Amino acid sequence: MSITIRDAIASDSQAIYDFIIELAVYEKEPDAVVTSVEETREKIFGEKSSVKALICEEDGVAIGHAIYFYNYSTWLGKYGVYLEDLYVTEPKRGAGAGKAMLKHLAQKALREDCGRFEWSCLDWNTPSRDFYESIGAVSQDEWVGYRLEGDRLADFANS
Repeated sequence: MSITIRDAIASDSQAIYDFIIELAVYEKEPDAVVTSVEETREKIFGEKSSVKALICEEDGVAIGHAIYFYNYSTWLGKYGVYLEDLYVTEPKRGAGAGKAMLKHLAQKALREDCGRFEWSCLDWNTPSRDFYESIGAVSQDEWVGYRLEGDRLADFANS
């Protein structure tokens, strides 16, 4: 097996979208995806995009992706890499593709003088949490995530 990681390009939009759907099914939220291939293409590869993507291939066939963007730490005074999605299609898990994408992004963060490389994981996703901890990642259990979306976002914004 030959794994390669490359920057995604606009023609990867369908594969990225397909991985997004697979990830939603894995995360037990198959009906939560409301985006489209066209919107995925525009938001990741469009002129105003601040989002980046990687494609992981095995022998030239896409088997996974990583979606990320840069954030900023006021305390460190440095940018950070925030990993929004890391996904490897189910039959290809366990062969090092996920670890290779994480390492690729960690190396990128170091090259670009980023102070952090962060991501979130569902609390019930024990296989992923165990994997992340095996590479030295530390869970940030003292932080509680908050979100406004949909009607609640609109209600608050318009109040």
